[in-house]
Amino acid sequence: MARSDLSAFYGPNAGYVLELYDRYRDDPASVDAATRTFFEESGFTPELAPPSSNGATATATAPPSVATATPPVDLDRVVAAAALAQAIREYGHLGARLDPLGGDPPGASDLELATYGLTEGDLERLPASVVGGPVAEGMPHAAAAIARLRATYCGTAGFDFDHIVVPGERLWIRDAIESGRFAQPLAPQAKRAVLARLTAVESFERFLHQTYLGQKRFSIEGTDILVPMLDEIVQGAALDNTREVVIGMAHRGRLNVMTHVLGKPYAAILAAFEGGQGRSATAPSDAAPDTTGDVKYHLGARRARTSEGDVVEVPLVLAPNPSHLEFVNPVVVGMVRASQDQRDQPGPPRQDVRGSVGILLHGDAAFPGQGIVAETLNLNCLAGYTTGGTIHLIVNNQIGFTTNSPDARSTLYASDLAKGFEIPVVHVNADDPEACLMAARFAMAYRATFFKDVLIDLIGYRRWGHNEGDEPAFTQPRMYAGIAKHPTVRQLWADRLVAEGVLSAEEAQGLQQAALDRLAAIRRSVTEGTAELPEDENPPRGERREVETAVPAERLRAFHEAIHALPAGFTPSPKLARQWERRRGILDAPDGKVDWAHAEALAFAAILADGTPIRLTGQDAQRGTFSQRHLVLHDAATGDTHVPLHAVPGASASFAVYNSPLSEAATVGFEYGYSVHAPGALVLWEAQFGDFVNGAQVLIDQFLVAARAKWGQEPALVMLLPHGFEGQGPEHSSGRLERFLQLWARDNIRVANCTTAAQYFHLLRRQAARLTDDPRPLIVMTPKSLLRHPLAASDLQELASGTFRPVLDDPLAGDAARAEAVTRLVLCSGKVAVDLEGSAVRAGTTSVAVVRIEQLAPFQNTALRAVIERYPNRAELLWLQEEPRNMGAWGFVEPRLRELVSQMGLELPIRYVGRPERASPAEGSAERHAAEQARIVGAAFADAPAVNGRSKRAPARDGVGTRGNGAGGGTTRANGAKTRTKAANRG
Repeated sequence: MARSDLSAFYGPNAGYVLELYDRYRDDPASVDAATRTFFEESGFTPELAPPSSNGATATATAPPSVATATPPVDLDRVVAAAALAQAIREYGHLGARLDPLGGDPPGASDLELATYGLTEGDLERLPASVVGGPVAEGMPHAAAAIARLRATYCGTAGFDFDHIVVPGERLWIRDAIESGRFAQPLAPQAKRAVLARLTAVESFERFLHQTYLGQKRFSIEGTDILVPMLDEIVQGAALDNTREVVIGMAHRGRLNVMTHVLGKPYAAILAAFEGGQGRSATAPSDAAPDTTGDVKYHLGARRARTSEGDVVEVPLVLAPNPSHLEFVNPVVVGMVRASQDQRDQPGPPRQDVRGSVGILLHGDAAFPGQGIVAETLNLNCLAGYTTGGTIHLIVNNQIGFTTNSPDARSTLYASDLAKGFEIPVVHVNADDPEACLMAARFAMAYRATFFKDVLIDLIGYRRWGHNEGDEPAFTQPRMYAGIAKHPTVRQLWADRLVAEGVLSAEEAQGLQQAALDRLAAIRRSVTEGTAELPEDENPPRGERREVETAVPAERLRAFHEAIHALPAGFTPSPKLARQWERRRGILDAPDGKVDWAHAEALAFAAILADGTPIRLTGQDAQRGTFSQRHLVLHDAATGDTHVPLHAVPGASASFAVYNSPLSEAATVGFEYGYSVHAPGALVLWEAQFGDFVNGAQVLIDQFLVAARAKWGQEPALVMLLPHGFEGQGPEHSSGRLERFLQLWARDNIRVANCTTAAQYFHLLRRQAARLTDDPRPLIVMTPKSLLRHPLAASDLQELASGTFRPVLDDPLAGDAARAEAVTRLVLCSGKVAVDLEGSAVRAGTTSVAVVRIEQLAPFQNTALRAVIERYPNRAELLWLQEEPRNMGAWGFVEPRLRELVSQMGLELPIRYVGRPERASPAEGSAERHAAEQARIVGAAFADAPAVNGRSKRAPARDGVGTRGNGAGGGTTRANGAKTRTKAANRG
């Protein structure tokens, strides 16, 4: 090995090689043959070897031309210098000047010469090769190489990557840093361009601050360089042939990013500040009644693809985001994956990770503080969720609202969470534009090389309070005294360019004045009504149409055969093979019926044949929590997998099914983002148990149910929530139906709790058919015990004909004579209807009809009215549910039932049967559950009123309230408000 080749050994490697050489010199046989050959033939000996143990130097046996090249070197000093170099690479960021306000870096003793017993003189006597790496090239000695290494790792950027375990990645990062590949000095014209950009950013904020004093805008000031950094990243994406960039961020700096990165006109922003003074293109009275809008710093934006000369502007999307800060993270990642997936062919979707890039802007307090961040980072390398790397950028104000960093996190850096996911981090001083642009270029290059996440920690400050009406000096007086005196990054950059002779001070000042004058002129046009403002974008309101959901029996049989055919040589588990074979022959068996999972598979097959792609995810979604689905089969011998729905005859769209990580919030957010960005795809998320959906409550409240009203987005996500009281305790019984019904308004979602396989089949088919002209999220309370229950199975003909029916009348009361005998209508929804159907007293009770409400929201007035009118001797309505009174559908149904009965001109008592109000959904004891369930079912048939007789009511007891509507016992108030009888309050 020649002397120049020794740069391959640095840090511990160098020390190890020198230790081997010391052993070799004392006893050549003590090292292996390859090592002996290396030392004998490389020329290594005379350059680095200290005197041998007998006092002779190794130069005595070396070739003369090599032996006289350099004097002997102290081995201990070599090892120490190599250790110092390695420490600077690993911990140099601890000595970097990262705080623009001048705070001292934390430092580390590992970076000091004294820690290693070294002096500058020692380093000057050592060759540069002991430092290794690109920094050693061309250096006269180790002292010069160490100085260069410190300038690289301890400047205004700090590189944090010692946690990366893949050697190839570490080597690439080291080489990228030390070669200066992304830190080339800017040309004069590029420097002027950065100044122009910073001028636009600062002038916009200054104008808003002076013109709309005290109004919230969540200024970017203190991290102004963010905009040029985003420019750099976006342009890098365009050069990499990216089709789209999706950005997610909180409100800090959002208006500036919308204006200067996404190109939203100044006039549109100023009109929002002007409020009633500005003339909007759409008057408030013209807005759709289900449109509420949102504050200006939560809105999203889009920029279409444009080109000018050699510059191509890639399309940009800024995702809307509520004040829940980091919860937009999985939404953006889902949108990116939707953009990358090509879904127009059968089989799995084909992913192009270069097709779209996500950029997530985080807050320094929110990044370590909100668990959704860790959940989203965990998606990075998972097959169903990876996007080939997200660019993360912490907009670090060094403060959270009024909370200082030591009170906000347990780590040194705001970014330290990322280390657990092996994400390289670049910390950079926001007052050094060149270092910041270097970090942006580095991030894009890393992503393009390794297709993994990368993070920039942009350390700046916040010039004003949390919002512009807040006084930060109350809680951070010293920090804000320093900020008040601190020049802006634009001023610092302008001063530097003036000193370098790039432009004059007058030119720099003229740029800012021109920007302020332009903003003032635009504001005048807004207040005078002459500004051209973009039209408000409200979602289209097309007329709802009936859709055909039935599939001819012969097509269903073809799908059935394809689903159950196994590839040659494929051997599933013997137990599953028996089940598979039995289901394969079910359609030809006497009284053969289609169960729930079978109907789902047939619905999926028909949807794929219609050209609609499907994506299904969830914990254990491939097999199904209850071992019912098996849409991915595993070969018992080889472990190979087979996806039956990849071989659907006539399919013209992709099918994907993924097991998700053990997360609700991030995975629901991801699928929501995928749904809004892939409007023609049927996207389904399944909870392991419906009870666990409350782990995603923020995504449901702030995004899923409100996005249409706030932002004009059109989600159509299907949520499958296993629900049903079966004695499994409080955490395995309830999909929290009541919460979705409470959130329903203005037709924003659809909520179903169907009871047969055919109903589920038609429901899925209807949802897929309405994706393009009437999209809405669909919430389905799916069964557990009903998955294989014979009363929930359906004939093939029920799939081949008909459609989804939101209300199912009692089949036992189909003829007129039987209908005349009915005095009590029991209305119910979901699994409890099957409990009633299977009750021992059901068949012998002719005065009770059981009506199933299969779709709860929107409430089915017309269908339910038609059912009620079928029973001429109806004497009372009874709502029966297995959920507690303050849960389930009762709170939603009761006022609507009363209104419907009133509109029909009837005076029918409306009673409740179910569990009493409770804080916890279900009993923890199977015995208590069975007793309670038996009581509820029994109450449905007990003491029904006689035909043409007065209404008789069962005695009010635990959970069985007595309610009136102008007749009989109980009390009621207007608009469905209620007072409970003393008896109904027991328990």
